[in-house]
Amino acid sequence: MKVKTVMDRRCVVLGLPLLLGACVARQGEPSLAAAPAVDPAYLAMYAAIDGEPYPVPAVDLSKIKPQYLRREVAYATSEAPGTIVVDPNARFLYLVRENGRALRYGVGVGKVEAFNFQGEATIARKAEWPRWTPTSDMIAREPERYGPVRAGLPGGPGNPLGPRALYLYRGGRDTLYRLHGTTEPHTIGTKVSSGCVRLLNQDIIDLYGRVPVGTRAVVLPSVETPVA
Repeated sequence: MKVKTVMDRRCVVLGLPLLLGACVARQGEPSLAAAPAVDPAYLAMYAAIDGEPYPVPAVDLSKIKPQYLRREVAYATSEAPGTIVVDPNARFLYLVRENGRALRYGVGVGKVEAFNFQGEATIARKAEWPRWTPTSDMIAREPERYGPVRAGLPGGPGNPLGPRALYLYRGGRDTLYRLHGTTEPHTIGTKVSSGCVRLLNQDIIDLYGRVPVGTRAVVLPSVETPVA
């Protein structure tokens, strides 16, 4: 009996640190993962929009990196106020303002550098809920995807241009590149498109209302990302 008692006590003593360790680990674990707080101003900025011909749903901000949300920033440039500057490398579009400031919007750009437009252009046309037609190059590259819609799609919720489009012209001719909305908000901040510049739907509606036809646009050179 004495031997058994000693062994029982020894087991309890040896096992005590493990029991305590287990308790500490459990106490240190959160019962529920706390969701990061979202600025109420952004919730309002990216809320659903009423009064449109088709629904413009709220943006799920948990799927957008904070740096790609619309904001006013300091921006040093020689471009005149009112100019649009697209930086495809940083995935930002700037609307230049007075006193070294700009409105900055997150964008999605061409998935391959060769797809991206570069240089100067003019916003020669604006459209609400625009029709979309894939280019001949897009059809040639991905016939299975774009061939069935070669005739184009009318404006609406399933149209990849979203609720607004700004058309880039150079020398009086359509470049076939657009600044437009998106049906895939989670792709903002990535290289994803066939060359056009996509914005969150709330952002393209905002930009559309700020720039008139004739606005100068500059798309900076796209730099190939080195492979590690």
